[in-house]
Amino acid sequence: MQAVAASPRLFIEDNDFLGPGGSDIQSTLPLITDQSIRVLGFTVVTGDGWCDEESAYLLRFLEVAKRTNLPVVKGAVFPLVNSYTRMRAWEQAYGTIPWKGAWNPAKKGDLAHPTEPWIVPDNPDGNPTTKAANGSAAEFLIAQVHKYPHQVTILAAGPMTNLALAIRLDPSFAALAKELLFMGGMVDGNLSQVTRDADNFTDFNILFDPEAAHIVLTAPWAHITSVGKITNETMMTPELTARMEAVRTPVTLYLAKNASRLPLWDEVAAEIAVDPTLVTRKLDALMDVDIDHGMHYGQTHVWPAQTAPHQGERMVTIVLAFDIPRFYDRFIRAAQAPLPK
Repeated sequence: MQAVAASPRLFIEDNDFLGPGGSDIQSTLPLITDQSIRVLGFTVVTGDGWCDEESAYLLRFLEVAKRTNLPVVKGAVFPLVNSYTRMRAWEQAYGTIPWKGAWNPAKKGDLAHPTEPWIVPDNPDGNPTTKAANGSAAEFLIAQVHKYPHQVTILAAGPMTNLALAIRLDPSFAALAKELLFMGGMVDGNLSQVTRDADNFTDFNILFDPEAAHIVLTAPWAHITSVGKITNETMMTPELTARMEAVRTPVTLYLAKNASRLPLWDEVAAEIAVDPTLVTRKLDALMDVDIDHGMHYGQTHVWPAQTAPHQGERMVTIVLAFDIPRFYDRFIRAAQAPLPK
């Protein structure tokens, strides 16, 4: 008797896909190359850059990877409450935020344009000819979980504005998803900002839109996983880039040319979403985000059940350690995967 193939697992990645390469773009690799995964689409949110420019970078990369069949849906352009002027005022009171994403200050020769969200800079590797799908990210997310109830994994690797909007539009959205895995939740990164790196240990995805993160982390998901601080144990080194480029394909050449010498934040989250056996240590805790407009605005907090305020916090599985060598191997295999014909 012929074995029946298992149904593919369904994924939507919601991310701030700044490019041309780097962590945001490379996070798509595990999803588009693993034969056990079916990507329903990518939803784009402002974060590291503005939504329109991020969408263009993602569309161009999917052209290079020959995956233009996958929908790219634009989402939120601005956070729910936070703004460029609010962030600047917070910095004056409480200190500098090293990475401000779309609100990074414009410099001569830089691509940053903090007060002009509709500018789409030319991609040095060519502008896309494909277009984003019609509709909004929140509507797309809602439609997919209704079409495939309790089957869709949501991988959130940017600010959570699109997810928060979906939850507010349809209160059943979170409960209809299979699970949420997000890149963020650096609950113990404050000391590491002093001893290691102030930029890498700032929880940008939460900090950019704290109100959205609060809405998402208090919604009735079946399961939530946080992949945060541990992602900083990786790095896109020249050696790793050379290893990837040893097999020369349009994808490896594109990514090697545009590689950023930074941790592989979103790639780790994506690989763990695809292969949870990479996790070697984890714990469960109740989690929420501070949305008071003081010093701790946008910081993630955790509690055990006996001390939590019990005002809607949900239990979150926090990844504490993972198999880093095996992660690198998986990342290289995904980057070098043959392109579809």
